[in-house]
Amino acid sequence: MSTAARAKKTARVVGRVVVALVAVTTLVFSGYFWTALRLVKQNTNTTQILQVLEDIPNSPPVEDGAIDILLVGSDSRTDAQGRPLPADVLRKLRTEGTDTVNTDTIIVMRVPRNGGKASAISIPRDTYVPIAGYREDKINSAYGAVKYITAERLQAEGVSDQAERERKSDEAGRKALVQAVQDLTGMRVDHYAEINLYGFYLLTEVIGGVQVCLKAGTSDPNSGANFRAGPQTISGGDALSFVRQRNMPGGDLGRITRQQVFMSQAMKQLLSAGTFTDPGKMSGLLDAVSKSVVVDQKLDLATLAAQAQGLASGNVEFATIPVTSIDARNDRGQSIVTVDREAVKAWVAQLIGETPKPEPSSTTPGAPSRFGPEKLLSLDGAHAVAAQQDVPCVD
Repeated sequence: MSTAARAKKTARVVGRVVVALVAVTTLVFSGYFWTALRLVKQNTNTTQILQVLEDIPNSPPVEDGAIDILLVGSDSRTDAQGRPLPADVLRKLRTEGTDTVNTDTIIVMRVPRNGGKASAISIPRDTYVPIAGYREDKINSAYGAVKYITAERLQAEGVSDQAERERKSDEAGRKALVQAVQDLTGMRVDHYAEINLYGFYLLTEVIGGVQVCLKAGTSDPNSGANFRAGPQTISGGDALSFVRQRNMPGGDLGRITRQQVFMSQAMKQLLSAGTFTDPGKMSGLLDAVSKSVVVDQKLDLATLAAQAQGLASGNVEFATIPVTSIDARNDRGQSIVTVDREAVKAWVAQLIGETPKPEPSSTTPGAPSRFGPEKLLSLDGAHAVAAQQDVPCVD
């Protein structure tokens, strides 16, 4: 056999070996991933909210070409089983015990069935809307207010079992929130996922913190925020303070930008930290999930995991609904965010492609933004500005 022939044969063998190694590595990683996903699913608390949603009047059509997942960040002072958090945990969270429940983060993740790019639509927590079974109020109060009213009614009706009252009142609160989101956006909520304060705290500890960047030093005694300017890694109580700080430019809109940037960076860190293959980190993740995450019974965690990868890579279009004012007051003197509800529905329809979508302006409130390593957006006051760097600097 000639030298050239032997070299060609060797190259083919090496090529096969490389392909085999890649295939084996992929299978091993996939095995780790799917095993981890199965463990996470076993440790995740579920809610029967989908059965309740069938009773919501005037809901949008079930089949609209996409899967819409309502992602909720709750400030509940209980764990996912409804047990009050102990005093030492509340101190770590830099908060105090309270019976009220507010949903500080409200995002609708839209995943097109045709494989198109996903969208994440944020709703400011102080958006003033009608709440079924209650009154017109901030959308973040829908869950807590209706939960409380329902619990009181159940007790008056003689339902003595506290666990049953907790479960039924939680479902009523979630239903009220979902209905408020559907009525505001015109989107049909197909799935529901909720994480509480404690889970947020535990998750950032598991992944070793999240990289963020601030344009200037900032502090807020109410949330415990005290950060220097520039890039930094935060976790635990600091991470909670970062996304909950109130006294910042743009109010609710500025805080939403922080949440969007933080979420993108957190998913990137989660998927790059070897969490699924590190036994210690995996144990911490399962602990966080069991104590803090609630999803509907039919939510496919693989779909959620795929969107987490999209968040990490920047392949998700973030947007915030358009508002008419961020510093209005209701008749009780509370600071609220006002919206034109019909304009919001029209804007959402454009964003998700139900009507022709004009080219968005970077200075239009509610314009889509994309967070990724190539081009990251942050807010300067109430306007979006491009930042060419790995970690976006925000106010």
